[in-house]
Amino acid sequence: MKDINNANKSFEDIKHIDENGIEYWNARELQNVLNYKEWRKFENVINKAKESCKNSDISVLEHFVDVDKLSKRANNAEVVIKDYKLTRYACYLIAQNGDTRKKVIALAQTYFAIQTRKQEISEKEYTSLTEDEKRFYQRNLTRKGNYSLNQTAKSVGVKNFDKFHNAGYKGLYNGETADDIAKRKGLRYRENILDNMGSEELAANLFRITQTESRLKRDKVDTEKKACDTHNKIGKIVRKAIKQAGRNYARRIAYTSKELKTIKKRK
Repeated sequence: MKDINNANKSFEDIKHIDENGIEYWNARELQNVLNYKEWRKFENVINKAKESCKNSDISVLEHFVDVDKLSKRANNAEVVIKDYKLTRYACYLIAQNGDTRKKVIALAQTYFAIQTRKQEISEKEYTSLTEDEKRFYQRNLTRKGNYSLNQTAKSVGVKNFDKFHNAGYKGLYNGETADDIAKRKGLRYRENILDNMGSEELAANLFRITQTESRLKRDKVDTEKKACDTHNKIGKIVRKAIKQAGRNYARRIAYTSKELKTIKKRK
């Protein structure tokens, strides 16, 4: 169990999130975790995985994206090396085609298979939920997400959490603070704005929350000001994506905290 947990942590540690919120792994980093010393041998495994993908009538280009990178040599000279951006499915196929004598390969097979299956199940189950159930589900996720974000923000030097969270709201809601949003929705004093959002609006805020936490870690942010600037920037990025999708959250959501509590009691 300890080996599995350690392996899971390693696979999660090298996971990246792009500007569109899509997760991916770099082949060169995965090579190290899977204990392949030579790129030549690891690329042979990648080619076998690509063939498996092709034989399953799944687009190879969508799961194995060619990337050229600059790498420094001992004499400080820079050379272009080949790499890949891999989806979770691509990583699973690589693990399936890897050297089974390596213990970490078996762990990788288990990890990527389980995580891929979890993702499929959650997406399928979510589509069958009612709007009230989706709201309840998304609200729980945002609550957990905010807790995790707070822990990360604290570790990078944030002390004024109202300022930090408002920076994110201002980015997403075109300058509105949490109080502004509450007033627009006609809420009572200290009534939680997240309890008064539909499932799509909650999902947008969850995306803001998770991407901010990821960026704080990835960019090694080390001051409260940088953390606030990062949160605001991510909020603006999410807002832009929503506008491009034709959504408008600058409106009052009809749900109330009382309704959310009623939904919770029905669970």
